[in-house]
Amino acid sequence: MAKDGSTGSTGSTAAATATATATATTDGTTPGSGDIARSLELLWGTGDRPSRGPKPGLTLDRIVTAAIAVADAEGLAAVSMRRLSTELGTGTMSLYRYVPGKAELLDLMLDRVLGEPLPDEPGRPAADHPVPDDWRAAINRMATTYLDNLRRHPWLLKINQARTVLGPSALRGLELSLTGLRSMGLRDPELIGVIITVNSFVEGLARTQGDAEEAVAQTGLSDEEFWDSQRPYLERAMLSGAYPMMASMSEDTFSADFDHFVFGLERLIAGFEVLVAERQKAGGSAG
Repeated sequence: MAKDGSTGSTGSTAAATATATATATTDGTTPGSGDIARSLELLWGTGDRPSRGPKPGLTLDRIVTAAIAVADAEGLAAVSMRRLSTELGTGTMSLYRYVPGKAELLDLMLDRVLGEPLPDEPGRPAADHPVPDDWRAAINRMATTYLDNLRRHPWLLKINQARTVLGPSALRGLELSLTGLRSMGLRDPELIGVIITVNSFVEGLARTQGDAEEAVAQTGLSDEEFWDSQRPYLERAMLSGAYPMMASMSEDTFSADFDHFVFGLERLIAGFEVLVAERQKAGGSAG
């Protein structure tokens, strides 16, 4: 009997947890599902070289680069140690001298791509990447660079980033984001809330766009062909009088020319401005 008086719940929960953990470990989409200590060693440079064996012809950098290239071209499911050994022209077992497996490799891949839009040197932004003085510009940059990153690496949207193993790039990105937002004058949990809100908006939009592209690839139908096939039915529905609001909408309502990213981001910033103004009125020092 469990402490709460129920029977069997503990065993069921443990079984469910074990199943979920096993799935997360094998599907290659959850950071931290492997040996976290080993991932951290590799991320922070304390385990870059194998500890024994002949002088290596590989490097950890080459392995991660190859893995990202495969994921970009074919998706995360295509990344395997065997596939990488083929790409790199080496034996599969040679790769295991550098990284324990796909789970740890995912941690390295994620940190690498998160670092692409960042300055090369931690703590010292490059001249072409200064931290904006205005928090509005900082949010705009944060959203724009993240969207660009998701478009370059669509497999990022398949990853469960709820518990990312924090490497140098992840920390640098967070540091720069917080530095750009400091003039808002918000409490620390609220600053994190701003980042989560903006990133969630960007991910949602990128996922919608990515799903649309994936649908075209899977069905062979363009967006125009897909909607044209439904046109006779939709026109009859609009003429029925059952959908007056939709029937009255302009022809350009669903135009591809409308920039939903710019529209949504501007609305988010406008909402944050209201909060910042409230804090200023209450005696804050936000800019």
